[in-house]
Amino acid sequence: MPLHLNRRGFLASTAGFIAMHPYALQAASNQAHLRIMETTDLHVHVHPYDYYGDRPTDRVGLSRVASIVQNIRSEAGNSILLDNGDFLQGNPMGDYIAYERGMKEGDMHPIVTAMNTLGFEGTTLGNHEFNYGLDFLMKAMAGADFPVVSANVVKKTGASPREDETLVPPYALLDRKLTDGAGNEHDIKIGLIGFVPPQIMTWDRRHLEGNVEARDIIASAEAWVPQLREEGADIVIALAHTGIGGANAEDMMENASIPLAGVDGIDVILTGHSHLVFPSSTYAETPGLDVEAGTINGKPGVMGGFWGSHMGLVDLMLERDGSGWRVVSHTSEARPIYQRNEDRSITALVEDYQPVLDATMADHEETLAYVRRAVGKTDAALHSYFALVADDPSVQIVSNAQRWYIEQMMQGTEHEGLPILSAAAPFKAGGRGGADYYTDVPVGDVAIKNVADLYLYPNTVRAVRVTGAQVKDWLERSAGMFNQVEAGASDAPLLNPEFPSYNFDVIDGVKYQIDLSQPSKFDRDGAVINADANRIVNLTYDGAPIDPAAEFIIATNNYRAGGGGSFPGTGDTIVFEGPDTNRDVIVRYIVEQGTVSPRADFNWRFAPMEGTSVIFETGPAGAKYASDLEGMTLEETGTNDDGFALFRMQL
Repeated sequence: MPLHLNRRGFLASTAGFIAMHPYALQAASNQAHLRIMETTDLHVHVHPYDYYGDRPTDRVGLSRVASIVQNIRSEAGNSILLDNGDFLQGNPMGDYIAYERGMKEGDMHPIVTAMNTLGFEGTTLGNHEFNYGLDFLMKAMAGADFPVVSANVVKKTGASPREDETLVPPYALLDRKLTDGAGNEHDIKIGLIGFVPPQIMTWDRRHLEGNVEARDIIASAEAWVPQLREEGADIVIALAHTGIGGANAEDMMENASIPLAGVDGIDVILTGHSHLVFPSSTYAETPGLDVEAGTINGKPGVMGGFWGSHMGLVDLMLERDGSGWRVVSHTSEARPIYQRNEDRSITALVEDYQPVLDATMADHEETLAYVRRAVGKTDAALHSYFALVADDPSVQIVSNAQRWYIEQMMQGTEHEGLPILSAAAPFKAGGRGGADYYTDVPVGDVAIKNVADLYLYPNTVRAVRVTGAQVKDWLERSAGMFNQVEAGASDAPLLNPEFPSYNFDVIDGVKYQIDLSQPSKFDRDGAVINADANRIVNLTYDGAPIDPAAEFIIATNNYRAGGGGSFPGTGDTIVFEGPDTNRDVIVRYIVEQGTVSPRADFNWRFAPMEGTSVIFETGPAGAKYASDLEGMTLEETGTNDDGFALFRMQL
């Protein structure tokens, strides 16, 4: 079906059958149907490709969303395509452009090229736009054929927001034509205004401090929206790169969408940042939201997932009166690019829009070469063969990177000066994955795709503030990985096969032993079953027994910090929610260090049990590393029916 986009950005004419939206059919001579399309949190996912895993995927990609855009344009005579920020960073293509190729004056960034190709008409700055520094950002934005707006990032602060010198324009007014129900054209002024979490000043302190400041989102909106109206905006769309949080405004909120929608003069709110979908059942019980109506604080709103997983869509029925246009009815939805089936398989719902792929193919191929090439070196093998029985280099590098990151994030906060620990678990550690399911990166070059071996999941970094007592109980929960072993036992089975390896957290920054003669304090699901059990013994910090009342920061991930695995000290103790994935942090850490030395420091061991031996299984390829386990006596005893190597350990 041929589609023709006029110079104003709206569909001019099409041929063939068109499935019209009801508003288009219902619109009278003084009414017009407007479709507002949103992408958010694209994070440079132009192609449907997992660069970490080095394989295609049906779950991401602006090229896939583009097909939905074209379908939507065919369903409505009046449409506008907008982005909601976090487009410039977030996968290896973004890192390749920033760290390898660079941006010179006049260069085109591939995400901007793709957005130009698809005909975007506006975007805002997300927090990740600042990750590579202001100079990179401004050079990348110079190639955009659409306005980039943000009202609360300020180069020079005035007495009020309207007297600020903002980094980019706070808003844009788009002069467009609407075709009404009778086929007549009318002028309309569409106002776009953008916002970003003020926490950018912490998250990217090294790039921003001394160069820009961030104002409160609500205060900025209350100042600038009236000016948009004064300049003739018929409708105002908030490009709100801020998540859905509390219903009441608080100073410098990160997730301010609900109170922002309540600002007088805003008609529509496009939100994001949280990597979630609205409307959806996720928000069914959230005060201030109406999932059925698709409203945020009474205003039509949408959040279109992340990485191109969905297209956010708000349909407006507009009516013209003496003072301009007003919204008389609205609907909201988020259209996915794939569906997950009952057997957990994925079915693609759309195909690629080839012009987007063609326009960025050279960048894609260069990125493939980049992820397959070393970004740093390791002077110790990164393997997980013994991650469940000894301190381990594959877990060590994750802990090191998380701790390095959180140390920077805590600077200048009320938590600065507290001891920083780091919790990490092995992901590829055999089990149901089989005898080959282990990380194994030899000494030498580390490529970006190796990071996927180290960290399987796209988690984001979090920090929690806990007590020494909670540190101990966190480790007690983790020690459920092991069966109880009777003193003097011979070849007792060590590992509990029902305990997932991703719940075996090692906490770096403290030293401790695990007494296997004790029963586990917690069951597999985290419920207390032996309240008086003490598997964690000789727990020390900085050479002294840990003070149960002392306070610590633990670097971890969003799953764990949010209560995943039911670990003591999680769920309601979060003090920092990072905008970066753990994978990205590991990559940055390797790039900055050049050569990493992730040798296990053996900060944890099993408590000695004289005359006692245990048996555990691991991948046969791990035998070459067995001699690296400091102070441990291991003996390979054969293989089992599943192909795992069996090792005897003397306790």
